[in-house]
Amino acid sequence: MVLAYAISFPVDCPAEVTASQNSPVLLQMIRDASVHENLGLSAAQTAKVFAAIREVDGPWFRSRNLAVGPRGIEIGKLTDQLEGKLQAILDEPQERRLRQLQYQALGARMLLRDDVAAALSLTKEQRDALLGVFQSTDQATAQLQQQGRQKDADLSTEINLLKQQELKRVTEHLTDDQEQRWGALSGTPFNFSSVRRTYPLAPELSLEGGRWIQGGPIELGDLKGKVVAIHFYAFQCINCQRNLPHYSAWLQAYADRDLVVIGIQTPETSAERQPDQVASAARHESIKYPILHDLKSTNWKNWSNTMWPTVYLIDKKGFLRRWWQGELNWEGSNGEQQMRQTIEQLLAEQD
Repeated sequence: MVLAYAISFPVDCPAEVTASQNSPVLLQMIRDASVHENLGLSAAQTAKVFAAIREVDGPWFRSRNLAVGPRGIEIGKLTDQLEGKLQAILDEPQERRLRQLQYQALGARMLLRDDVAAALSLTKEQRDALLGVFQSTDQATAQLQQQGRQKDADLSTEINLLKQQELKRVTEHLTDDQEQRWGALSGTPFNFSSVRRTYPLAPELSLEGGRWIQGGPIELGDLKGKVVAIHFYAFQCINCQRNLPHYSAWLQAYADRDLVVIGIQTPETSAERQPDQVASAARHESIKYPILHDLKSTNWKNWSNTMWPTVYLIDKKGFLRRWWQGELNWEGSNGEQQMRQTIEQLLAEQD
Protein backbone atom coordinates (compact mmCIF):
# COMPACT_ATOMS: atom_id res chain seq x y z
CA MET A 1 0.00 0.00 0.00
CA VAL A 2 1.39 3.39 -1.00
CA LEU A 3 0.43 6.56 0.87
CA ALA A 4 -0.20 9.68 -1.18
CA TYR A 5 -0.17 13.18 0.28
CA ALA A 6 -3.29 13.28 2.38
CA ILE A 7 -3.47 16.88 3.49
CA SER A 8 -2.88 20.22 1.86
CA PHE A 9 -2.71 23.30 4.06
CA PRO A 10 -3.63 26.85 2.94
CA VAL A 11 -1.21 28.80 0.78
CA ASP A 12 -0.60 31.39 3.51
CA CYS A 13 1.15 28.74 5.55
CA PRO A 14 4.91 29.03 5.11
CA ALA A 15 6.91 26.09 3.81
CA GLU A 16 8.25 24.03 6.68
CA VAL A 17 11.48 22.14 7.15
CA THR A 18 11.82 18.67 5.73
CA ALA A 19 12.27 16.88 9.07
CA SER A 20 8.81 15.57 9.93
CA GLN A 21 9.31 15.95 13.68
CA ASN A 22 9.53 19.69 13.00
CA SER A 23 6.44 19.79 10.79
CA PRO A 24 3.44 21.58 12.33
CA VAL A 25 0.83 18.97 11.37
CA LEU A 26 -0.19 18.30 14.98
CA LEU A 27 -0.41 22.03 15.74
CA GLN A 28 -2.53 22.47 12.62
CA MET A 29 -4.98 19.59 12.89
CA ILE A 30 -5.72 19.40 16.63
CA ARG A 31 -7.87 22.53 16.66
CA ASP A 32 -10.46 21.35 14.13
CA ALA A 33 -13.88 19.93 15.04
CA SER A 34 -13.68 17.19 12.38
CA VAL A 35 -10.51 15.85 14.01
CA HIS A 36 -12.12 16.02 17.46
CA GLU A 37 -15.06 14.03 16.13
CA ASN A 38 -12.79 11.43 14.53
CA LEU A 39 -10.94 11.02 17.84
CA GLY A 40 -14.22 10.73 19.74
CA LEU A 41 -13.43 13.54 22.16
CA SER A 42 -15.92 14.33 24.91
CA ALA A 43 -16.96 17.91 25.60
CA ALA A 44 -14.67 17.95 28.65
CA GLN A 45 -11.73 16.65 26.61
CA THR A 46 -12.37 19.22 23.89
CA ALA A 47 -12.28 22.03 26.44
CA LYS A 48 -8.95 20.75 27.76
CA VAL A 49 -7.56 20.51 24.22
CA PHE A 50 -8.45 24.16 23.58
CA ALA A 51 -6.75 25.14 26.84
CA ALA A 52 -3.60 23.34 25.70
CA ILE A 53 -3.79 25.04 22.31
CA ARG A 54 -3.89 28.49 23.91
CA GLU A 55 -0.52 27.84 25.56
CA VAL A 56 1.28 27.15 22.27
CA ASP A 57 -0.58 29.26 19.71
CA GLY A 58 1.04 32.62 20.44
CA PRO A 59 4.64 31.36 20.11
CA TRP A 60 3.68 29.25 17.09
CA PHE A 61 2.10 32.19 15.27
CA ARG A 62 5.06 34.45 16.00
CA SER A 63 7.50 31.79 14.78
CA ARG A 64 6.25 32.12 11.20
CA ASN A 65 8.74 34.91 10.45
CA LEU A 66 11.77 33.02 11.73
CA ALA A 67 14.33 31.53 9.36
CA VAL A 68 13.65 27.92 8.39
CA GLY A 69 16.09 26.39 10.90
CA PRO A 70 15.01 28.32 14.02
CA ARG A 71 11.36 27.99 12.98
CA GLY A 72 11.71 24.23 12.79
CA ILE A 73 13.33 24.11 16.22
CA GLU A 74 10.54 26.22 17.72
CA ILE A 75 7.85 24.10 16.07
CA GLY A 76 9.52 20.98 17.43
CA LYS A 77 9.52 22.40 20.97
CA LEU A 78 5.88 23.48 20.76
CA THR A 79 4.83 20.13 19.31
CA ASP A 80 6.57 18.32 22.17
CA GLN A 81 4.85 20.63 24.67
CA LEU A 82 1.45 20.03 23.09
CA GLU A 83 1.97 16.27 22.91
CA GLY A 84 2.79 16.24 26.61
CA LYS A 85 -0.49 18.01 27.38
CA LEU A 86 -2.49 15.74 25.08
CA GLN A 87 -1.14 12.60 26.75
CA ALA A 88 -2.89 13.69 29.92
CA ILE A 89 -6.14 14.37 28.04
CA LEU A 90 -6.55 11.49 25.58
CA ASP A 91 -7.02 7.82 26.33
CA GLU A 92 -4.79 5.21 24.68
CA PRO A 93 -7.01 4.52 21.62
CA GLN A 94 -7.38 8.27 21.03
CA GLU A 95 -3.61 8.78 21.25
CA ARG A 96 -3.06 5.95 18.78
CA ARG A 97 -5.61 7.41 16.35
CA LEU A 98 -4.10 10.88 16.63
CA ARG A 99 -0.70 9.43 15.80
CA GLN A 100 -2.25 7.76 12.74
CA LEU A 101 -3.74 11.07 11.64
CA GLN A 102 -0.34 12.71 11.94
CA TYR A 103 1.15 9.97 9.77
CA GLN A 104 -1.55 10.51 7.15
CA ALA A 105 -1.07 14.27 7.20
CA LEU A 106 2.66 13.87 6.65
CA GLY A 107 2.19 11.51 3.73
CA ALA A 108 5.53 10.12 2.58
CA ARG A 109 7.34 12.45 5.00
CA MET A 110 6.20 10.22 7.87
CA LEU A 111 9.11 7.98 6.87
CA LEU A 112 11.45 10.56 8.40
CA ARG A 113 10.00 10.02 11.87
CA ASP A 114 12.13 7.91 14.17
CA ASP A 115 9.17 5.81 15.33
CA VAL A 116 8.14 5.02 11.75
CA ALA A 117 11.70 4.22 10.72
CA ALA A 118 11.96 1.79 13.65
CA ALA A 119 8.61 0.16 12.86
CA LEU A 120 9.67 -0.41 9.25
CA SER A 121 13.25 -1.38 10.13
CA LEU A 122 14.65 1.24 7.76
CA THR A 123 18.40 1.16 7.45
CA LYS A 124 20.56 4.25 7.72
CA GLU A 125 21.22 4.00 4.00
CA GLN A 126 17.49 3.96 3.27
CA ARG A 127 16.84 6.93 5.56
CA ASP A 128 19.63 8.93 3.95
CA ALA A 129 18.30 8.12 0.49
CA LEU A 130 14.76 9.12 1.46
CA LEU A 131 15.99 12.38 2.95
CA GLY A 132 17.74 13.10 -0.35
CA VAL A 133 14.50 12.49 -2.25
CA PHE A 134 12.56 14.89 -0.03
CA GLN A 135 15.25 17.56 -0.18
CA SER A 136 15.26 17.32 -3.97
CA THR A 137 11.50 17.90 -4.06
CA ASP A 138 11.82 20.84 -1.65
CA GLN A 139 14.52 22.45 -3.78
CA ALA A 140 12.50 22.04 -6.97
CA THR A 141 9.41 23.47 -5.28
CA ALA A 142 11.37 26.46 -3.95
CA GLN A 143 12.73 27.15 -7.43
CA LEU A 144 9.21 27.23 -8.86
CA GLN A 145 8.06 29.61 -6.13
CA GLN A 146 11.09 31.87 -6.55
CA GLN A 147 10.35 32.34 -10.22
CA GLY A 148 7.69 34.88 -9.28
CA ARG A 149 4.91 32.54 -10.26
CA GLN A 150 2.99 32.44 -7.01
CA LYS A 151 -0.11 33.67 -8.86
CA ASP A 152 0.36 31.23 -11.75
CA ALA A 153 -2.66 28.90 -11.94
CA ASP A 154 -0.37 26.11 -13.11
CA LEU A 155 1.94 26.34 -10.10
CA SER A 156 -0.09 24.01 -7.87
CA THR A 157 -0.34 21.52 -10.73
CA GLU A 158 3.43 21.47 -11.14
CA ILE A 159 3.96 21.09 -7.39
CA ASN A 160 1.52 18.18 -7.28
CA LEU A 161 3.46 16.58 -10.14
CA LEU A 162 6.67 16.94 -8.13
CA LYS A 163 4.96 15.20 -5.20
CA GLN A 164 3.83 12.33 -7.41
CA GLN A 165 7.34 11.93 -8.74
CA GLU A 166 8.65 12.01 -5.19
CA LEU A 167 6.27 9.23 -4.11
CA LYS A 168 7.46 7.03 -6.95
CA ARG A 169 11.10 7.61 -5.99
CA VAL A 170 10.31 6.88 -2.33
CA THR A 171 8.85 3.44 -3.11
CA GLU A 172 11.99 2.56 -5.06
CA HIS A 173 13.93 2.69 -1.77
CA LEU A 174 11.54 0.39 0.15
CA THR A 175 11.14 -3.35 0.10
CA ASP A 176 7.70 -4.79 -0.68
CA ASP A 177 7.30 -5.77 2.97
CA GLN A 178 8.22 -2.27 4.17
CA GLU A 179 5.79 -0.73 1.73
CA GLN A 180 2.94 -2.91 3.02
CA ARG A 181 3.76 -2.18 6.66
CA TRP A 182 4.01 1.52 5.86
CA GLY A 183 0.42 1.66 4.71
CA ALA A 184 -0.82 -0.31 7.70
CA LEU A 185 0.69 2.18 10.17
CA SER A 186 -1.72 4.96 9.19
CA GLY A 187 -5.00 3.24 9.97
CA THR A 188 -8.35 4.09 8.42
CA PRO A 189 -8.03 6.96 5.90
CA PHE A 190 -9.29 10.32 7.10
CA ASN A 191 -10.74 12.95 4.78
CA PHE A 192 -8.55 15.97 5.47
CA SER A 193 -10.64 18.14 3.16
CA SER A 194 -13.04 18.43 6.11
CA VAL A 195 -10.37 20.23 8.16
CA ARG A 196 -11.03 23.97 8.18
CA ARG A 197 -9.06 25.36 11.12
CA THR A 198 -5.30 24.99 10.73
CA TYR A 199 -4.11 28.37 12.05
CA PRO A 200 -3.64 29.61 15.64
CA LEU A 201 -6.10 31.44 17.82
CA ALA A 202 -5.90 35.16 17.16
CA PRO A 203 -3.80 37.00 19.77
CA GLU A 204 -5.92 39.05 22.17
CA LEU A 205 -5.78 42.82 21.69
CA SER A 206 -3.50 44.68 24.10
CA LEU A 207 -3.82 48.18 25.53
CA GLU A 208 -0.22 48.24 26.72
CA GLY A 209 0.96 51.62 25.46
CA GLY A 210 -2.21 51.99 23.37
CA ARG A 211 -5.70 53.48 23.47
CA TRP A 212 -8.94 53.37 21.51
CA ILE A 213 -9.21 56.38 19.21
CA GLN A 214 -12.81 55.58 18.38
CA GLY A 215 -15.09 52.75 19.41
CA GLY A 216 -13.95 50.20 21.93
CA PRO A 217 -12.94 48.96 24.33
CA ILE A 218 -13.04 45.59 22.58
CA GLU A 219 -11.69 42.18 23.50
CA LEU A 220 -11.63 39.46 20.87
CA GLY A 221 -12.75 36.97 23.49
CA ASP A 222 -16.07 38.82 23.63
CA LEU A 223 -16.63 38.51 19.87
CA LYS A 224 -17.13 34.75 19.66
CA GLY A 225 -19.91 34.01 17.19
CA LYS A 226 -18.85 36.91 14.98
CA VAL A 227 -16.40 37.09 12.08
CA VAL A 228 -13.69 39.69 12.67
CA ALA A 229 -11.49 41.54 10.18
CA ILE A 230 -8.50 43.23 11.84
CA HIS A 231 -6.20 45.40 9.77
CA PHE A 232 -2.91 47.00 10.76
CA TYR A 233 -2.19 50.32 9.09
CA ALA A 234 -0.42 53.66 9.32
CA PHE A 235 -2.54 56.57 8.10
CA GLN A 236 0.24 58.23 6.06
CA CYS A 237 1.07 54.98 4.26
CA ILE A 238 -0.26 55.22 0.69
CA ASN A 239 -0.61 51.44 0.40
CA CYS A 240 -2.70 51.46 3.57
CA GLN A 241 -4.86 54.29 2.24
CA ARG A 242 -5.66 52.29 -0.88
CA ASN A 243 -6.96 49.40 1.24
CA LEU A 244 -9.17 51.47 3.54
CA PRO A 245 -12.19 51.69 1.19
CA HIS A 246 -12.29 47.90 0.98
CA TYR A 247 -12.58 47.51 4.76
CA SER A 248 -15.39 50.05 4.90
CA ALA A 249 -17.12 48.28 2.02
CA TRP A 250 -16.93 44.97 3.89
CA LEU A 251 -18.48 46.54 6.96
CA GLN A 252 -21.29 48.07 4.91
CA ALA A 253 -21.97 44.80 3.10
CA TYR A 254 -21.80 42.40 6.05
CA ALA A 255 -22.36 44.30 9.31
CA ASP A 256 -25.91 42.94 9.57
CA ARG A 257 -24.45 39.43 9.26
CA ASP A 258 -22.14 39.83 12.27
CA LEU A 259 -18.94 41.03 10.63
CA VAL A 260 -16.81 43.22 12.90
CA VAL A 261 -14.03 45.39 11.45
CA ILE A 262 -11.24 46.75 13.67
CA GLY A 263 -8.35 48.99 12.64
CA ILE A 264 -5.05 48.99 14.52
CA GLN A 265 -2.98 52.08 13.74
CA THR A 266 0.63 51.21 14.45
CA PRO A 267 2.71 54.37 13.89
CA GLU A 268 5.55 54.55 11.42
CA THR A 269 6.07 58.35 11.46
CA SER A 270 5.98 61.01 14.18
CA ALA A 271 2.62 62.31 12.92
CA GLU A 272 1.13 58.84 13.25
CA ARG A 273 2.05 58.92 16.94
CA GLN A 274 -0.32 61.84 17.56
CA PRO A 275 -3.81 60.67 18.62
CA ASP A 276 -5.51 63.79 17.28
CA GLN A 277 -3.94 63.32 13.85
CA VAL A 278 -4.89 59.64 13.81
CA ALA A 279 -8.48 60.60 14.67
CA SER A 280 -8.52 63.38 12.06
CA ALA A 281 -7.26 61.01 9.37
CA ALA A 282 -9.95 58.49 10.33
CA ARG A 283 -12.65 61.12 9.90
CA HIS A 284 -11.15 62.16 6.55
CA GLU A 285 -11.28 58.54 5.37
CA SER A 286 -14.84 58.16 6.73
CA ILE A 287 -13.81 55.23 8.93
CA LYS A 288 -16.79 54.17 11.04
CA TYR A 289 -15.36 51.12 12.80
CA PRO A 290 -13.26 51.04 16.02
CA ILE A 291 -9.59 52.07 15.84
CA LEU A 292 -6.92 51.10 18.35
CA HIS A 293 -3.86 53.38 18.46
CA ASP A 294 -1.00 50.92 18.98
CA LEU A 295 1.44 53.58 20.14
CA LYS A 296 4.15 51.24 21.46
CA SER A 297 3.61 48.64 18.71
CA THR A 298 2.57 46.09 21.34
CA ASN A 299 -0.08 44.50 19.14
CA TRP A 300 2.19 44.72 16.11
CA LYS A 301 4.76 42.61 18.00
CA ASN A 302 2.19 40.22 19.48
CA TRP A 303 0.92 39.51 15.97
CA SER A 304 4.49 39.41 14.60
CA ASN A 305 3.66 41.80 11.79
CA THR A 306 6.22 42.72 9.16
CA MET A 307 4.32 44.99 6.78
CA TRP A 308 1.88 47.88 6.53
CA PRO A 309 -0.87 47.13 5.59
CA THR A 310 -1.80 43.64 6.77
CA VAL A 311 -5.34 42.38 7.28
CA TYR A 312 -6.44 39.24 9.15
CA LEU A 313 -9.73 37.33 9.12
CA ILE A 314 -10.85 35.58 12.32
CA ASP A 315 -13.64 33.01 12.43
CA LYS A 316 -16.52 32.70 14.86
CA LYS A 317 -14.46 30.63 17.29
CA GLY A 318 -11.57 33.08 17.35
CA PHE A 319 -9.20 31.24 15.01
CA LEU A 320 -7.20 32.95 12.31
CA ARG A 321 -8.32 31.73 8.92
CA ARG A 322 -6.61 33.99 6.39
CA TRP A 323 -4.45 37.08 6.09
CA TRP A 324 -3.15 39.36 3.37
CA GLN A 325 -0.02 41.50 3.40
CA GLY A 326 0.18 44.63 1.28
CA GLU A 327 -2.35 46.19 -1.05
CA LEU A 328 -5.27 43.91 -1.70
CA ASN A 329 -5.34 44.61 -5.43
CA TRP A 330 -1.64 45.26 -6.01
CA GLU A 331 -0.72 45.11 -9.70
CA GLY A 332 -3.91 43.38 -10.73
CA SER A 333 -4.05 40.80 -7.95
CA ASN A 334 -7.52 39.93 -6.74
CA GLY A 335 -6.85 39.99 -3.01
CA GLU A 336 -9.99 41.91 -2.15
CA GLN A 337 -12.14 39.38 -3.96
CA GLN A 338 -10.36 36.47 -2.28
CA MET A 339 -10.73 38.00 1.18
CA ARG A 340 -14.39 38.82 0.54
CA GLN A 341 -15.02 35.22 -0.50
CA THR A 342 -13.42 34.03 2.73
CA ILE A 343 -15.55 36.46 4.76
CA GLU A 344 -18.68 35.04 3.16
CA GLN A 345 -17.47 31.50 3.83
CA LEU A 346 -16.79 32.28 7.50
CA LEU A 347 -20.14 34.02 7.93
CA ALA A 348 -21.91 30.95 6.53
CA GLU A 349 -20.21 28.52 8.93
CA GLN A 350 -22.45 27.21 11.70
CA ASP A 351 -19.78 26.27 14.24
